[in-house]
Amino acid sequence: MSSIRPAKILAALEAGNTKSSIPNFRVGDTVKVHARIVEGQKERVQVFEGAVIRRRSGNQPTATFTVRKISYNVGVERVFQLHSPRIEKIELISHGQVRRSRLYYLRDLRGKASRIKGEMVVPVTGDVELPEAAGKTPAVEAAAAK
Repeated sequence: MSSIRPAKILAALEAGNTKSSIPNFRVGDTVKVHARIVEGQKERVQVFEGAVIRRRSGNQPTATFTVRKISYNVGVERVFQLHSPRIEKIELISHGQVRRSRLYYLRDLRGKASRIKGEMVVPVTGDVELPEAAGKTPAVEAAAAK
């Protein structure tokens, strides 16, 4: 009788389903998740945009992340599997500056109090050329000229 180890079988299955095109996002970031939804016989893509309030298991095959958004004054949270075939793509909208790994306190906050400080992410494609003085504003250049 040959001994088949379930852990090896599971590891082989998980290795075949991992995605390589996942953006580098963390808790506090705002993302758009394009998820495939099946309604009857039809299949469509639904975009879920919100703040990442939890990320579990890093980039392992069993990794999940939770996204929270406010829809019609009701908080909606959704848990996604990172390597799920139901997720078409994940777009990074902005990086948030947070000091915690779980943002469950956002559930109790409303309006402006629930904002996360951060900076917008500018998508850079291969055909875009950056100017030589990138990051310098006219005020900074005027001050440097004096």
